[in-house]
Amino acid sequence: MTKDLAIVVLAHNEERRIGICLASLPTTDPAVAVHVVVNGSTDRTAEIARSFAGVTVHEYKQGGKSRSWNRIMLGEGAVEAGTYIFVDGDAEVCPGSVSALAECLAANPRANAASGFPRNGRKAEHYAEALAREHGLFGDLYALSGRFVALLRERGIRLPEDLIGDDGLLCAMAKTDARDESHWDDSRVVPCKGAGFLCEPTALSPASLHGQYKRMVNYSLRHFQNRIITRIMREEGGPEALPPRLADRYAEWLPRWQPRRDPVWWWFDRQAIKRMRGAI
Repeated sequence: MTKDLAIVVLAHNEERRIGICLASLPTTDPAVAVHVVVNGSTDRTAEIARSFAGVTVHEYKQGGKSRSWNRIMLGEGAVEAGTYIFVDGDAEVCPGSVSALAECLAANPRANAASGFPRNGRKAEHYAEALAREHGLFGDLYALSGRFVALLRERGIRLPEDLIGDDGLLCAMAKTDARDESHWDDSRVVPCKGAGFLCEPTALSPASLHGQYKRMVNYSLRHFQNRIITRIMREEGGPEALPPRLADRYAEWLPRWQPRRDPVWWWFDRQAIKRMRGAI
């Protein structure tokens, strides 16, 4: 049965935060279907999620957020709903955010997406201002219209399974109505100021430093992947031309790439380029 609203929580090794995340969602509302997608986890994330009433758990052994997004949204047995809300498994959703996102889309029938705002963190105000100005989208909390998801399914559009930063590509596709960049329209993504999320404050520890190092390498990888995606969206026919794996295009691009000279990024860019060479 199709629900009016589906919440899709994407989680990888989030046993510390998944309970906080799910407790912030309307898991027992009969009008809402809550799906937790556990991808490539080796901890108790799925077990904890199953302890919540009203939650359906989908567990995939193979990791990768974009791969899991494709499975739950575009694959066989995909979730069906009028409106979809996406939450990262480590985010705590602020009260009223779910209804606010749904109402933003209902009030803007041309819009394909609505985005929630960060409510804590050292740079929360900076990120919120940029999101509002640019009609951006954070992967921690956003909504897609059922019409837009149906459009992706109809055209056979899927995220590259090795994509870092699914939110950036989804935002671009929402603004172009799943076409090339000549159809760009910021108004198709609505910043929803009534919706917000909290992230776990960063504590200084060896584990947190290691995690931040991995994130920085991923940010560098995302930087290079975005150059490929921009070419495809602008010059190669748009989302329908996206390859199943961005790694399929690395051999063409790697000879042109060098680490940025910015000292903040130089080392992480080196590591990202090394990783891309290994993926060919």
